[in-house]
Amino acid sequence: MGTQNYQKELDRLLETMDTPGTLVLHSCCAPCSSYVLKYLSEYFKITLLYFNPNISPKEEYEKRVAEQKRLIEEMEFKYPVTMLEGRYEPSEFYEAVKGLENVPEGGERCFICYEMRMREAAEYARKTGADYFTTTLSISPLKNADKINEIGKKLEAEYGVRHLPSDFKKKEGYKQSIELSKEYNLYRQNFCGCVFSKNGDKENV
Repeated sequence: MGTQNYQKELDRLLETMDTPGTLVLHSCCAPCSSYVLKYLSEYFKITLLYFNPNISPKEEYEKRVAEQKRLIEEMEFKYPVTMLEGRYEPSEFYEAVKGLENVPEGGERCFICYEMRMREAAEYARKTGADYFTTTLSISPLKNADKINEIGKKLEAEYGVRHLPSDFKKKEGYKQSIELSKEYNLYRQNFCGCVFSKNGDKENV
């Protein structure tokens, strides 16, 4: 079975939507969010939720938060973008992936991490009455878009808030994120965020 085209699903949805909608967007980092914000702020008032207890060490987390805040301050948007920094408690991540420490990067440990962060966005979307929630994660060629959207549909059913289908690497999204990162001189990390991805010694973003 072939991979679904989530970008086409998103295109169809945006064509029929009354703008601006309201969206809670989970962001993993400023570089990944750059293109997604540029793209989706044409259609939505966005609350960017920065919730990433997987990132370590704390200095790395703080560096990424600062870059995310700076990007939002410097970029111009059609509809407003506001940032909400979630709690940073790495113990939440370690507890969630307990027993999966040695699973290869891109496997079940990562899927649990996706869901943990997307769940926070779904919860906040329900709490605030937002129309949709989604995550920037699918912009990376190394992230599993099928799994991200599968989790999104599961959380949609659970929370009663629509998940915005996404595969943001499409339409040269990943390439544009690199270009925007250069334009805004963003810090681009060479690992996804957790200690396991760093130890994997390969680029994960």
